[in-house]
Amino acid sequence: MAASFPPALKRLGQNFLIDPNIIRKIVSLAALRPEDTVLEIGPGRGALTAGLCAEAGRVIAVEIDPQLQPQLQETLKHCHNLDLRIGDALEFPFGSLPPRTVVVSNLPYYVSTPILFALLDARAHLDRLVLMLQTEVALRLAAKPNSEDYGVLSVLTQEAAEVEVAFRVSANCFRPRPTVGSAVVHLKLKAQDGVDPVRYERFRRLVRAAFAHRRKTLMNSLRDEGYPSERISRAMQTVGVPMQARAETLTLDDYRALATAFGESESA
Repeated sequence: MAASFPPALKRLGQNFLIDPNIIRKIVSLAALRPEDTVLEIGPGRGALTAGLCAEAGRVIAVEIDPQLQPQLQETLKHCHNLDLRIGDALEFPFGSLPPRTVVVSNLPYYVSTPILFALLDARAHLDRLVLMLQTEVALRLAAKPNSEDYGVLSVLTQEAAEVEVAFRVSANCFRPRPTVGSAVVHLKLKAQDGVDPVRYERFRRLVRAAFAHRRKTLMNSLRDEGYPSERISRAMQTVGVPMQARAETLTLDDYRALATAFGESESA
């Protein structure tokens, strides 16, 4: 007899994936191997989890809703490589994951951005991410300069990974049916060899400050976030960024160069 799951909880953003074709496409995109460890955040009712367990050596599934645990254990009792954990993914020790863990998840949309940033912070332990996200968020990840979607999420994600929006998913593929569009993204994480944590934190702080006041010029936004005017002018002149430029016009390389210029002015 099939397990009877409790109703979806709106406060947890539960929209369960039910379309087997989409599940197959996600698993195929992840290109899993028998030796892989997979982290799944938000297994829900286990439809994707079962597909992951069939391909990977080990699947760690983190579910925040304890009401789902009995039914998940019953439904997935044949998955002997499943490590089901009940808890908040935002409190999960991503740094404890085995090297080159693959993350495959239909992320809860209401916390997708903080979870994504937490995963990027732990990317030394990860190989790639295959994530179902709200379409709006997926487009921001892949956005290019001079576009409406380009912002903090775009720059910080593209600094850490190569981003591909793989395919969109109809709301009809979920129960209950969400009110927003969905898309699956593939993030191939960049090597961490030689990354200086101090320089990266300077880069991240600069990017957040640059986009803090989108209607203002880059100069004014950085100044409002506490950067001294003289240092801003010197760094922008060094990099060749026009004084009237806005944050959304700068490329990833521009932000890297600006962060380096600010670092040099700090040590001068």
